[in-house]
Amino acid sequence: MVQVPRKPGARLVTSARLATSARMATLRPARPAAAPAESEAPGGPSVRINLGRVFKAEGGNYFLLLGTTLFLVIFGLVMVLSSSSVDSFLADMGFFGGLLRQGMFALMGIPLMLVVSRLPLAFWRRVAWPSLLITSFLQFLVVATGLGVGTGGNTNWLNIGGIQFQPSEGIKVALIIWLGMILSQKQNQLDDWKHVFIPVFGVGGGAVLLVMIGGDLGTAMIMAGILFGALFFAGVKMRLLAVPLLIGVGAAIVLAVVSPNRMTRIMSFLNESCTQLSGEISSSCWQPLHGTWALANGGILGVGLGNSKAKWSWLPAADNDYIFAIIGEELGLIGCIVVLSMFILLAFAFLRIMRSATTVQAKVSTAAVMVWIIGQAFVNIAVVLGVFPVLGVPLPLISAGGTALLTTLVAIGIVLSFARGDRSSEPTPDRIEVDRA
Repeated sequence: MVQVPRKPGARLVTSARLATSARMATLRPARPAAAPAESEAPGGPSVRINLGRVFKAEGGNYFLLLGTTLFLVIFGLVMVLSSSSVDSFLADMGFFGGLLRQGMFALMGIPLMLVVSRLPLAFWRRVAWPSLLITSFLQFLVVATGLGVGTGGNTNWLNIGGIQFQPSEGIKVALIIWLGMILSQKQNQLDDWKHVFIPVFGVGGGAVLLVMIGGDLGTAMIMAGILFGALFFAGVKMRLLAVPLLIGVGAAIVLAVVSPNRMTRIMSFLNESCTQLSGEISSSCWQPLHGTWALANGGILGVGLGNSKAKWSWLPAADNDYIFAIIGEELGLIGCIVVLSMFILLAFAFLRIMRSATTVQAKVSTAAVMVWIIGQAFVNIAVVLGVFPVLGVPLPLISAGGTALLTTLVAIGIVLSFARGDRSSEPTPDRIEVDRA
């Protein structure tokens, strides 16, 4: 038996015992670095386990965005239950039919959002092109084949095997990933219009065009806002954006003029009386007028949750495009202010994540998501308040709609992955160090 020279205050340790302890330390399961453990056998070596940042607590921006999102989703489920209960009962689905359907998508979307938030930045670079091509192909099937389903004058749904969904919502997610990737590659060439217009408006604009062909002008406007928002926050000069912006506005005007359905909405918006010669409310004015009356009926405190009168078949799309009117009627001005405050808080979270972003891709993609969600919320609320004509866009995270909820949560999950930071280039943290006492 060989003895190790003894230091003052130390015990005698055999070489065999040292070898055995080191072997056991190697086989021992690693524990988080947040609680480093030291295995101290009497007189044996101490084992320090360092797992790096694998289990590192997320930052404040991460929890601010996550908490605000979860609040809006839960609040939306409550309002979907209230606003859809009558229509669900009339459709033989029971009072809870709308809630159960929306709740199913929420139960799928929230875990999916958390899974997406764990993916590294390198993953989004790899899937940028495939995701845009696949979603654009699905939208092509909507407008070019018999699989497309129309509603409200728009052909924006795809029916495959009895399952209906909106590929345009998937294009939004694909665009935010693709724009972040392509503009990060062009970050040193943003002053050259060829390196900006050809990829962004050639490829991204083509995806928007497919949605416009389907007649969904509201969704196309949101997607165009995503393109311009990404370019603006990437650092493209306004003088370069002026011409395509004017062209886009002109195209929107042309599409509105050539569509009888849209022209009817616009004329009803411009017609203050909104009545026919007989004094009856015209069909095109029915929805905006009843939305305004619902808001007026709510006053400051509202009539109480579940006590809306407009949802009794008076207000079309009460659980979707006009759910903000039901919020105003049942929860009053205070409820509306709470919703507006939560979207402002959501925008604040996006801005903080953009400010702390270390890569152009993370900054641009976060900006695109912010323009999408906050811009769409602004448009929806403006329509309900009568500032804009009816455009048919839902209130993000609150309105009923499975595809919209899933894609919005996935987009927020992507931003959450940026809030966690890019760990793709970090060294493998699973390291075990054995120190001798």
